[in-house]
Amino acid sequence: MSTPSPTTPAPPRSPLHSILYDGVSLRYLNQRLLPTELRYQTVLDADGAAAAVAAMEVRGAPAIALLGCLAVALELKGGRGPRGDPEALVEFVEERMGRVRDARPTAVNVGRETERLKGEMRAWMDREPAVSEGELRDRAIAHLEALLQKDVEDNRRIGSHGARHIAQRLQGGSRATLLSHCNTGSLATAGYGTALGVVRALHSEGRVARLLCTETRPFLQGARLTALEMLHEGVPTTLIADSAAAAAIRERGVHAVVVGADRIAANGDTANKIGTYSLAVAALHHGVPFYVAAPSSSWDPNVPNGASIPIEERPERELTELQGVRVAPHGIDVWNPAFDVTPHELITGGIVTEFGVFRPEELRHALGGR
Repeated sequence: MSTPSPTTPAPPRSPLHSILYDGVSLRYLNQRLLPTELRYQTVLDADGAAAAVAAMEVRGAPAIALLGCLAVALELKGGRGPRGDPEALVEFVEERMGRVRDARPTAVNVGRETERLKGEMRAWMDREPAVSEGELRDRAIAHLEALLQKDVEDNRRIGSHGARHIAQRLQGGSRATLLSHCNTGSLATAGYGTALGVVRALHSEGRVARLLCTETRPFLQGARLTALEMLHEGVPTTLIADSAAAAAIRERGVHAVVVGADRIAANGDTANKIGTYSLAVAALHHGVPFYVAAPSSSWDPNVPNGASIPIEERPERELTELQGVRVAPHGIDVWNPAFDVTPHELITGGIVTEFGVFRPEELRHALGGR
């Protein structure tokens, strides 16, 4: 049997899934336990989903939204909420999804899905004034359950658009060295990924020489999650310290930096995991294109710019302790933002969505009617 050439794509493997849902039960992979333990835990309702999100047992803006939406679907299926009053049902859905939205306020996806569902429910009521609460409930459940498959399809489109855009920058049949931050793969979505979806799509075409993934302190999502995913799927990957990223761009021949986003402001500023802004500055200095990959649900036209995005601050102990061991002196002041804002002018490669790759200033025209 012949030996595959170095450019032969690796055979696809089933991705790790952050969320498992069969219409009866909802489980999530507890990401706090990775990479040493693979444990799925059950969620019964929106309160349980909110608790898992607040504890960062589930993270990644799309995965957070999906967990919340499917938890509410289970509540509706189980008969929770008002009976006989369609308008009261709309208010119940909004309140329950709000529990999950408020658990981590920087990501906009839960709020966007809440507004979409409210709009759909009210449109159904306007078109059919006689619609019963039971019919409205069934339609809401179907809408929420469809989001799981929609997320996978949207992510595959993001991967395809981003891969094509980056491949056009490569000379001949050369392969790309990419740098990514935090975790934006199947563990942050329904099962494919945004920024890592772009990496995955390029890898399937044999166009990835290497992925450099940052450790992503203080929660180490890169070391614990991205490294695990990429090993699982056979993508050649090198783990680097966050503080080595600028040197890696200069020394390792990086062709593109690809990151995700938890919220995109109307002007194209993006909020993503803390450390993203410094990567964008380093990429600009070295003339390396900087891409943001995210679904259109991450775009928030109601927020004019990055300064208006609420930035979550995490507990001090996440910096002062490491796996329960104190690593900083008692009494030291701590600033621990979970996210930072990258100004739109630093996003030189483009913003990759399921609808294509756009310059930040094109987003309002491209996504405004969607």
